[in-house]
Amino acid sequence: MLKNIKAVLFDLDGTLVDSMWIWKSVDEEYFEKKGLVLSSDEIDSFQQELEGMGFTETAVFFKKRFGIEDSLEEIKAAWISMATEKYCNEVPLKDGVKEFLEYLKEQQIPSAICSSNSIELIKMVLKAHEIDNYFTKMITCCDVSASKPEPDVYLAAAKALNVSPENCLVFEDVPMGILAGKNAGMKVCAVEDSYSKEQMEQKKKLADYYIKDYDEVLNQTFEVLK
Repeated sequence: MLKNIKAVLFDLDGTLVDSMWIWKSVDEEYFEKKGLVLSSDEIDSFQQELEGMGFTETAVFFKKRFGIEDSLEEIKAAWISMATEKYCNEVPLKDGVKEFLEYLKEQQIPSAICSSNSIELIKMVLKAHEIDNYFTKMITCCDVSASKPEPDVYLAAAKALNVSPENCLVFEDVPMGILAGKNAGMKVCAVEDSYSKEQMEQKKKLADYYIKDYDEVLNQTFEVLK
């Protein structure tokens, strides 16, 4: 998997940390505070529309869909406030993450975060798990023109690291993210996550590799898909 790879690019939520569950909880709390009544199924349904959207783009979506009067900055600040405790204390790393990041560091292969999340929450969770020092760059979809599945965030990371896209390996947990990596001309490894369990077959059709955890990368028991 790592042959000819000169940079490794990671999504965050569902890829490095088990955190996708947070956002349904945050949405439920946010709707309650705004006096909006949505069923659990309704929340699940529109969350699928958010896949790949950047943090600001998601705020725009909420503001328009639900007629929220708050500014985009106020909406985002509320979400960050609601999610901070969970990100710092309730979100575990995926198995084998630290060992894999240490291996990349030893091999002098730079790593970057390429996430749809806010930079504030990214920094919080990486610092909480003491892995922030492993990443050379942290780029979000808010930093580029188009969110996933467009390749912008991954191409920006490759450019920042001065590495050709074909020499980059991407780790992603959902189809929109996998497509972003493939659209950037990069190899992509799909990561198992309970949140996207129903999308497993789609993920495998799109990706080059599949792992249940990062130990499978180091011991070479990952699934080769193409």
